Amino acid sequence: MLERLRQLYTPFLKLWRDGPETEAVTPAEDGVIDPPTYEVLEVPALYQALDTARTQVGKATLHRSLARPLRDAELIRARQAALRELQDNAALRRQLENLLANAARRDREPEFYKLLYCNFLGGVGAPVSGRDLRGYGYEAYVNGTRFVLESVDQAQHLPEPQSPYLQELLACLRDFARSRAYRLMTGPVYRTEKRLLTQEEKGWLPAIRFRPSLFKPVFIASLVGGLLAAWAGLPALLNMSRPAIGVLWLFLLPLGAFYPHLVGTFDRDKFIYPLRRLFREDPDVQQLLETIGYLDELLALHRFSEDFGHPTCLPEILDDGHHRFVARELRNPILGKANPDYVPNDIELDRHRLTFITGPNSGGKTAICKTIAQSQLLAQIGAYVPAREARMTVADRIFYQVPEVSQLTSGEGRFATELRHTKEIFLAATPRSLVILDELAEGTTYEERLKISYDIMEGFHKKGCTTLLVTHNHQLVDKFIEQGISQAKQVEFVGDRPTHRLIDGISRVSHADRVAREVGFSKEDIDRYLGEDSP
Repeated sequence: MLERLRQLYTPFLKLWRDGPETEAVTPAEDGVIDPPTYEVLEVPALYQALDTARTQVGKATLHRSLARPLRDAELIRARQAALRELQDNAALRRQLENLLANAARRDREPEFYKLLYCNFLGGVGAPVSGRDLRGYGYEAYVNGTRFVLESVDQAQHLPEPQSPYLQELLACLRDFARSRAYRLMTGPVYRTEKRLLTQEEKGWLPAIRFRPSLFKPVFIASLVGGLLAAWAGLPALLNMSRPAIGVLWLFLLPLGAFYPHLVGTFDRDKFIYPLRRLFREDPDVQQLLETIGYLDELLALHRFSEDFGHPTCLPEILDDGHHRFVARELRNPILGKANPDYVPNDIELDRHRLTFITGPNSGGKTAICKTIAQSQLLAQIGAYVPAREARMTVADRIFYQVPEVSQLTSGEGRFATELRHTKEIFLAATPRSLVILDELAEGTTYEERLKISYDIMEGFHKKGCTTLLVTHNHQLVDKFIEQGISQAKQVEFVGDRPTHRLIDGISRVSHADRVAREVGFSKEDIDRYLGEDSP
């Protein structure tokens, strides 16, 4: 399973240039969600609703999963099994929490990134950016490697999990102890004229040993011994008096002031910088960091379920040849979190390929569509969805189109811009896709809009994907209902107030006058404004 993830995702240490970036991974044009859908679905807000990851790499992993969700049903089920085990095995969950809490300490993971990405200025020089640090890098080296070593050591003492996904994650952490990078981090590290060596690699070769400290006992003892020998032997050797030799000390003693700079610069340039370059490029270090991110992501998804405040479930992943989505008591993962008044809805996108959603303005049509798409997205990262129960197939693509504003530089009007986007969705969609369209053929006459919208929706029906259309055009819905090839849903109103429930039927009103009154721009408001402006 980890090998499949390695094929899907580039390791963060290959992506990051200046340090950890939560949003380093963006949606791909041919991914499950494309950039426009990423924006419409408010993925950054969804990430904030889920994010309780402790480590920076855990946060980046969670965001990456949302930006590029999975299409692999088996891998999704494996993540679900891991979450079920974390739910049932409190002892394992607590030990993993402790491992991640230790890894996320200020003197652990952040120091590792300082080691990998910062410039160490020594005792002179003023920092000109956040990547510039005083000193020679000893503290970052000691604490940064400790972040890795302690994580590996704690993994050795964890109980063996039952789910294959967790087994592979812990095995990756434990196996790092057999890597060359681990031996370099535990030390000692030696340097020959050409390369860095571990203790085992050094053998009988003469080499300089690295100690991550300015205090070098052997070097200092040798230097002092040499100076004492010179003090004792130089007078006789040079036929000089001791007072004359004493003048020589006036020139030798100031050299001691340069000792920290000479030693620190040597260690930084010959050991710390080469080692960090090795760590950044080492596949074992890259995979270890990815593994910590995956573990942190799992625990964040578990906490989302615990903190949501309403029933959540791990949906049944179906293997049908076309897309299906069925959920009971579905809530929005962002708006419904810790909101006791949020109204759930039952959703069935199963028997019919086309679903029309109608209703007055401000009735919740868009919120319901986003809830469906965001829940599908959560399911495809292996997460809990905010429903009492759910089942769905994996969508190869999720598309969400909203009315667009044409750009002056495009040379196209609004109608052409939207139609071009709809065409791109149509050509990319398959029977396994989820397509949500918020209005169609804006910017043209009513008659043309009705005809073009009919042609487009008929085309999507023939494609076989799950397609939802939010529309006020009830005549369009009537034509498809008469043919028995779609279902019609509407947002419920009691009086002129929405209940936020989705019910069967076709709405034939818009309540536009109510919305105008609420925003203060009804006919009465306009007349009043005109009266106020008159002399």
